[in-house]
Amino acid sequence: QVRLVESGGGLVQPGGSLRLSCAASGIIFSRYAVGWYRQAPGNQRELVARITSTSSTNYADSVKGRFTISRDNAKNTVYLQMNNLKPEDTAVYYCNARFTMGTSGYWGQGTQVTVSS
Repeated sequence: QVRLVESGGGLVQPGGSLRLSCAASGIIFSRYAVGWYRQAPGNQRELVARITSTSSTNYADSVKGRFTISRDNAKNTVYLQMNNLKPEDTAVYYCNARFTMGTSGYWGQGTQVTVSS
């Protein structure tokens, strides 16, 4: 059974840092492109960062220079390092794994990130 489990969310002050993890089971995770998405109340879900099976990366303009996506294939885990967090980063963050771009892939349950004083 395929499972994606996000962890690492929580409450952090502006300017702080968090590292999110997406741990996969039931798939050969290294063969999948993995994206981190977020959805804030009243907003549409947006792609924050993506890493391919060849470790190419892409970032939303709003997080460039602050967030870094990486993967550890030996641990079947993808990370999102978030630095210099801002209140507008507050959202539920979801992990998605896709073998091809034309499929919806697999989703995790989400983890809440709240940036507030």
